[in-house]
Amino acid sequence: MKRTITKQEEFEVLKLVLDKFLWLGVFIMAYGFYRIVSLDESFWFGMSILAVGGLILLLFVWILMKEFDYTKH
Repeated sequence: MKRTITKQEEFEVLKLVLDKFLWLGVFIMAYGFYRIVSLDESFWFGMSILAVGGLILLLFVWILMKEFDYTKH
């Protein structure tokens, strides 16, 4: 038999998962910025890492918009 969880427990789990997406995107973008600033690598390599971090953050926003019901007031 499967155990059901309450809406509050579901929200807490979702919050933990989405927090990880947010931190992963920020760290990847910070790493890309570091690669751009350091003169060891090419500018476009750092920009591609920044773009990947941006895509992860866009995925984060998409999941938020999909999971939460935004009502217009």
